[in-house]
Amino acid sequence: MYLSALINGSLLGGALIIAIGAQNMFVIKQGLARDRVLVVVLISSIVDATLIALGALGLGSLIAAFPLAITIATIGGSAFLLVYGTMSLYRAAKPQQSQSFSDVKSTSSLKRAALMTLAFSLLNPHVYLDTVILLGGIASSYPFDERLYFLSGAIATSFVWFFTIGFGATALAPFMKHPAGARVLDLLVAIMMFIVAAGLISDFLSQS
Repeated sequence: MYLSALINGSLLGGALIIAIGAQNMFVIKQGLARDRVLVVVLISSIVDATLIALGALGLGSLIAAFPLAITIATIGGSAFLLVYGTMSLYRAAKPQQSQSFSDVKSTSSLKRAALMTLAFSLLNPHVYLDTVILLGGIASSYPFDERLYFLSGAIATSFVWFFTIGFGATALAPFMKHPAGARVLDLLVAIMMFIVAAGLISDFLSQS
């Protein structure tokens, strides 16, 4: 019974985390650049774990009761993704703006890395719809003792996922020594950000 709850939490948590593409792409990019990777993966994991726990404690019901909160997150998140995507596209179009990953090490300050990670973690309404409302709602259906196992599975998967893609990308950095590698990644990041932003805007307009 407890093992079943643990496994269900791990599988569902993993599925939802993987689906949040913009955040994952940011973590991978930081890993490839070897730029404050530990800070980025720790904050991503802790924020995700906190939202999962809060959802199981009833925050999902509170958010669902105030759709304005989701609207604000959608508008703010879309704007943030569009700006970040445009900056990435600019770097991809201008060779001098991109550096070889072999030359990039901790180019951002600790504060900037932390703030950017928080932005990608919190300015995406899908984080609240999926992680807090959906995952939290499912967790709340379990008896309290089983719920703890469900949450443990989901939270453990979150930490494993972010550490894997962050430091996994770091291990791949030597294979992307050519400056063209940075430009290709910037282009992929821009495309991902624009796709996610377009999806958010489309969902918002369809519900208006």
